[in-house]
Amino acid sequence: MSDLYGKQHLSLQEQFDTRNLADRVEQIIVHPELDDMHKGFIESRDMLFLTTVDHRGYPTCSYKGGVPGFVKVLDSKTLAFPSYNGNGMFLSMGNISAHDKVGLLFIDFTTPHRVRVHGIASIDGNDPLLGEFHEAEWVVRVTVTEVFVNCPRYIHTYQRVATSKYAPQAHCPTPPPQWKRIDALQDALPEADRHIATACGGTITPEEYGMLLMKGEG
Repeated sequence: MSDLYGKQHLSLQEQFDTRNLADRVEQIIVHPELDDMHKGFIESRDMLFLTTVDHRGYPTCSYKGGVPGFVKVLDSKTLAFPSYNGNGMFLSMGNISAHDKVGLLFIDFTTPHRVRVHGIASIDGNDPLLGEFHEAEWVVRVTVTEVFVNCPRYIHTYQRVATSKYAPQAHCPTPPPQWKRIDALQDALPEADRHIATACGGTITPEEYGMLLMKGEG
């Protein structure tokens, strides 16, 4: 018997008379591994939403972006994606180190279409795949436990315009993030990043950074 539903889910299903429907939907859409359709869709994506759980029990939902194909389906039970340089908080990676259960949402706002994955994650700074992901600090591997396609009816339709200039690509240099120019952060930056403000034209205030964010230049 599936453990997808807990007592709280069953109670709501009974309340709204969807118990039989929920069981039938699970039978139809929930699978224990990735098939060719899932693989093609996932590997065509340039972003995903990653959910992890922290040491306090709070869920953390994080956007992860890259160039199309930055997520690799290694086999029917395994996918991998890079962890790039971030803000130094390491929330997602730290969460995975302590609590390895994760959720991933892959979404296409143009079609629209989406695929959800549940799995067991691990991170490795010496993963053999590390060299295949330009500028990656770690490789995250996820062993798939459940994968399912959701109805797209509430997905708003958007058009993809361009790849972020910050998405690491081997054929061009990756510009440094503007937030590392903020004056209040300079003495806290790791040594390797302390040249960035000078190289980019000097420090900026948090308010000036806020203005850059409003222009999509953060």
